[in-house]
Amino acid sequence: MEATLKQLNIDKSSWKPVKFGDIAKEPKENVKDLQAEGIEYVVGLEHIDSEDVHLRRSATLEESTTFTKKFAEGDVLFGRRRAYLKKAAQASFSGICSGDITVFRAKEEILPELLPFVVCNDKFFDYAVKHSAGGLSPRVKFKDLANYEFLLPPAAQQKQLAELLWAMDDVIEKEREVLERLGNSKSSLYKDSLFTECKTTDKYFGNVSSNYEVEKVGKYFKELQYGISEELTEMGEVPVLRMNNLQGGKLDLEDLKYYSPKKGELDKFILNYGDILFNRTNSFDLVGKVSRFSAKGKYSFASYLIRIKTDESELDSRFLNFYFNSAIGLAKIRKYRTPGVSQSNINAQNIKNVPIPLPPVKFQNELMDKIEKFEISEEIVETKIASSKALQKSLINQIF
Repeated sequence: MEATLKQLNIDKSSWKPVKFGDIAKEPKENVKDLQAEGIEYVVGLEHIDSEDVHLRRSATLEESTTFTKKFAEGDVLFGRRRAYLKKAAQASFSGICSGDITVFRAKEEILPELLPFVVCNDKFFDYAVKHSAGGLSPRVKFKDLANYEFLLPPAAQQKQLAELLWAMDDVIEKEREVLERLGNSKSSLYKDSLFTECKTTDKYFGNVSSNYEVEKVGKYFKELQYGISEELTEMGEVPVLRMNNLQGGKLDLEDLKYYSPKKGELDKFILNYGDILFNRTNSFDLVGKVSRFSAKGKYSFASYLIRIKTDESELDSRFLNFYFNSAIGLAKIRKYRTPGVSQSNINAQNIKNVPIPLPPVKFQNELMDKIEKFEISEEIVETKIASSKALQKSLINQIF
């Protein structure tokens, strides 16, 4: 595929300048009776992933909703609020969506299959951001997006380009399927090693029971420590990890803040390899995130995080990190979250009460060695996906 793209020479001499409003419209259709019209799917901004042409998630009518805006299969749903998040996806089903989503429907001038790629390119998103209005939650209107100008290929070439772009997308989707299978295999290995399905309700874990003794995890903590509350800067001596740096059990070091301490000021707050970082305060949906520190170099951590040091002779920190990020472990953690106006909190002492199945440490070590092999394979596939998406993005920006 990459070799094919390098040979690609796009001749735009026959392409005509158009405005977005010439090739797409905003239907502005609303539903009056959800049940009578057979509405099944409800889409909010949270269901659209950044820089992904696929609409992969939705809610159902079992959850209450005030949304009434209709969309149809094949429409493109564009996140008009905070356009810099680059949320736009083609729907593979019909339903209703949030008012913060603008529905685009292809006119006769453009193939519906090509419309998502016209929208999902950097120039269109930059235009949307530039024409957004508002303070904390800037929004852009369709009437402004309608004036976005670009070159439109003739119908025959549209078909060729759509086939090429969707072929590239198919490569990415197949890689995502491989990644999903690896993740499922990893989770199954962990669950099958520790739990057994049970006919009665287990007092700790519900429909499964532990194959090993269940202990309160705090029994194997050597230390619980809150992070620093100092004012952080864009540049400085010591990077300070915050709640956004904890993602899926791993560290995301893309967006860092810094602190330049006086001599010895941070000595007690420097992270060590294997430290567990627990996010004690965040939104109701995100509080309780956990990651294991494995970065090279000197790092500290902010006050919304708690550092946990385990007794490695009894509890492998890798094992604890994986448990806290599993569906079972996360549910046990979030049992202790307290709701707030905008932030939820989990008390440090409550973390100690979380039950954990505890096999011998040798078994923990061997299990985590096997899981790490899966994670190495996952990282290889993730790199392939990133490369394929970068190639696809480059072509989209080249075409439009």
